[in-house]
Amino acid sequence: MGSPKSGTIAEVFLQHLEHIYIRSLIETKRILFYTRYIDDIFIIYDTESANYDCLTQYTGTMHTNVQFNPTLESNGYINFLDLTIIRRSTHIEINRKPTTTDTTIHFTSIHPNEHK
Repeated sequence: MGSPKSGTIAEVFLQHLEHIYIRSLIETKRILFYTRYIDDIFIIYDTESANYDCLTQYTGTMHTNVQFNPTLESNGYINFLDLTIIRRSTHIEINRKPTTTDTTIHFTSIHPNEHK
């Protein structure tokens, strides 16, 4: 942590895990959709060929230093991604936390330019 290389190393490590462990689940159609943004993973799986407990147990065996904390869909929503399923289509909205202020830093402030 703190090194400019740490993000790259983490990305290479996660891609390696995906190639070794997740690829086979996608090829066998146990996972229907898989995507990842940094360390947040979104998976849609077939409940007839895979179940929640087996997937959780399988992902827990990938590496001793990686911890998975699955969040299941509830009433059409996922807590980090508002996903509403409407009549066989998917509607995606940006999730805004209640503490969001939508405040931006004024350009004339003394903050560094990369923060503006």
